[in-house]
Amino acid sequence: MKLPASGRVVAALAAGICGLLPASAGAACQIRGLVGLNFVNYLSTSALPLDTQGSIAFRCDAQLTPMTIDLSPGGATSALSRRMVGPSSATLNYNLYLDVTRLVIWGNGLSGTSHYGPLIPLLGSDVTLPVYGRIPAGQTVPAGSYSDTIVVTLTF
Repeated sequence: MKLPASGRVVAALAAGICGLLPASAGAACQIRGLVGLNFVNYLSTSALPLDTQGSIAFRCDAQLTPMTIDLSPGGATSALSRRMVGPSSATLNYNLYLDVTRLVIWGNGLSGTSHYGPLIPLLGSDVTLPVYGRIPAGQTVPAGSYSDTIVVTLTF
């Protein structure tokens, strides 16, 4: 079987929801699993931001050139200002980060965001990357369930 020299695999990552599209047969790299971010209960009165963590697992079996992983802005127009939508279309600002300090916004490498990579991946092993999430403190929003869907794109 001949493996493609380049490709793109897309999956969806959401707060509390995880969807994975089937990997292309024979693809050099695959997204193997996603753990959505669950922020539990945000309190508007809290003086501290609410942090959580999810993950993206991928595997490359025959990739000898650099690859990247990008995260979409979700329902926002920019990954710099992601937002979840809740009751009566209320919005709750949040973001996703590459680093535990939550200083490097994970996007597509444009407009002040960064992507994972480019790097030549470890071959033949599953790699799990943490996705760090944060809701800033001090947002006054109605009680209810809030969500957003992020598209994860692995480009090789």
